[in-house]
Amino acid sequence: MRKLTRAFAALAIAGTLAVSTVAPAMAEEKTWIIATDTVFRPFEFTDENGDFVGIDVDIVAAIAEDQGFKYEMQSLGWDSAIAACQSGQANGMIAGASITDERKESGWMFSDGYYNATQSMTVQEGSDITSFADLEGKTVGVKTGTQGAAYAESLKEENGFEITYFEDSPTMYQAVLGGQVVACFEDTPIMADSIKSGNLALQIVEGSENEGAPYGFAIFSEDNQELLDMFNEGLKNIKENGTYDEILAKYLGGAEEAETEVETDLTAAELAE
Repeated sequence: MRKLTRAFAALAIAGTLAVSTVAPAMAEEKTWIIATDTVFRPFEFTDENGDFVGIDVDIVAAIAEDQGFKYEMQSLGWDSAIAACQSGQANGMIAGASITDERKESGWMFSDGYYNATQSMTVQEGSDITSFADLEGKTVGVKTGTQGAAYAESLKEENGFEITYFEDSPTMYQAVLGGQVVACFEDTPIMADSIKSGNLALQIVEGSENEGAPYGFAIFSEDNQELLDMFNEGLKNIKENGTYDEILAKYLGGAEEAETEVETDLTAAELAE
């Protein structure tokens, strides 16, 4: 009987150890680190209450709720967000990043597109610069590593202008207003919103838009494929249930119209209405 009792006791202890080993592991739910920009209104910015908000911020929150995962969003700035992902300090990045072949070739792995945006040239109000040809011998501003920069670089040689690089959009806009550069190149919805919300004495040059490209959520390591898959699935769901349209309407005044795959490509005129 003692042998049997000891056997049961041994089994009970083993079972307790097994439970105590497994339970903490089950309780530890992964928290994904998502890096983003700091000043890219209306996609990510700080509101009048000091809260970090925007289209990208709300899209991630809605997708996380839909897919049931935890995350921490870190507002780092464009260059630092990329560096954090590349070094493994962050799992993914959402910051109005256009999906391009060049970025894919350099190691970016993108989600499905979640917003389509063009890039445009912006000048001071009343400027006599009305076309790219008017830039000859002058200097324009761009934000480092962006599609606006790539667009300006593609036009530089043909139109004979120089480029100055900035780390953030507000500094670039002030350079145009102050005359340090005669124009800047920026994503059209970002520039239009900045002019309107900041009451900036700037104007987008009509007809200066390129064809544009969709924004995507990005990872830089296959170790984070699960996060990318959840983003895609969640994006699909929030588009189907109307949450996505509600987010765009919240920040863009309901001017959005659903398209087949990637939602909308707003012009400056539409955003200014």
